[in-house]
Amino acid sequence: MPLSNELRDALRAEVAQLREEGCDAEVLVNELACIEVSLERQAVSLYEAAYRQVAELTPSPDFPYEEPSDLPAIRAARAAGPRRLGAPGRDLDDRLLGAWLGRCAGCMLGKPVEGRTKAQIDALLAAAGEPALTDYFPAIPDAPPELHWHAPDNPMLRGNITHGVRDDDTDYTVIGLHYLEENGLDFTSQDVAHQWQQHLPYTCVYTAERVAYRNLVNGINPPESATFRNPFREWIGAQIRCDAFGYAAPGWPEKAAEFAFRDAAVSHVKNGIYGEMLFAAMIAAALVTRDLEAALDAALAEIPAQSRLHEAMVETRRFCAEESDWQAAWERINAAYGHYHGVHTINNAALVLMGLLYGARESDPALRYERAIALAVHGGWDTDCNGATAGSVMGALLGAEQLPAKWTSVLKDRLESIVVGLTDNRISDLARRTATVAGKVTGEG
Repeated sequence: MPLSNELRDALRAEVAQLREEGCDAEVLVNELACIEVSLERQAVSLYEAAYRQVAELTPSPDFPYEEPSDLPAIRAARAAGPRRLGAPGRDLDDRLLGAWLGRCAGCMLGKPVEGRTKAQIDALLAAAGEPALTDYFPAIPDAPPELHWHAPDNPMLRGNITHGVRDDDTDYTVIGLHYLEENGLDFTSQDVAHQWQQHLPYTCVYTAERVAYRNLVNGINPPESATFRNPFREWIGAQIRCDAFGYAAPGWPEKAAEFAFRDAAVSHVKNGIYGEMLFAAMIAAALVTRDLEAALDAALAEIPAQSRLHEAMVETRRFCAEESDWQAAWERINAAYGHYHGVHTINNAALVLMGLLYGARESDPALRYERAIALAVHGGWDTDCNGATAGSVMGALLGAEQLPAKWTSVLKDRLESIVVGLTDNRISDLARRTATVAGKVTGEG
């Protein structure tokens, strides 16, 4: 504790003691207040000066990555790739429903263990007597206290689930569809900012989004809303907002990535933006192919080839190709990217890709979906985000008819959200509305 704080606390305690001894300590009370105000002002002044220095910092000349945050520069930094894969097929409605259901189920799987490490999830499964994650997390009535497990009647646990409960990972999918409908296909980052302030309660957005929201209220508009005093600007918040834009552009990953950029630029920069662009493009591709590798190639072609996220995706792909055991691949991912915060874009994107790649090895479609979401969640970190994104991609690849009822039937076609005016939704209705928007994007509607 700094000496100034020790003296402050000692004097506060002395005032109480003097009063107990019958002394008039008001002079000292007033003196303390003056000192504390003076110190606070001095601290604020010092913090402001530090932030001015932060604004002047730039990457070192030997930094090996190229990571722009404006769309023309991002596109200039891409590798060659298929910008459009072709028109969606007759199964688009089923695939869109599969993507929505896949996202909701994956989110519900990860929600009870959000923020836990892989080791903590291993311990939970061991306490439940389940060596692998093959269903929603169970109630553990006699769970050891150190596990900090949920009460047996928790609505996110197996046997208690009756619908998709509210989560920011699905709130943003709902509101993304809303502003595609209300603002049209030419929506702007400013439209996104306006929709947030109209439809998202401030207390229900987090990290980068909360900082950006505060900036918006204070009159700081995009793209500055993403950068002004926002230390979370490369975290996962934009990546979890990608889905509606992938759903809206089936077979057109470049357009999906463009939509995602407009959304992400409100709150994120660099790899924070790329995460949303990557998975929006992957979902768009997944809606017209059954080949995960082809969808991944199309997605990688939409982000800068010399970015940290691109490198992490290429390396994760290599780890998974070289390891037959997913846990060995996880160890390599953790060694390479575990230094990032638990809700950063890069490490969590690697876990999503890991789940998808190992899931895609399964010949049974039902098991393919289950493995994808289970491994993405079992890896830890931002588990509800990772399960949701893996579920969205795999649901798009497979379609609703091939998703196992074990995961989807318990949702009973219902999704809650915090989005004002859209708090209680039928998942099938959301998918139908999405198909209407997709028809406008592709020219089929």
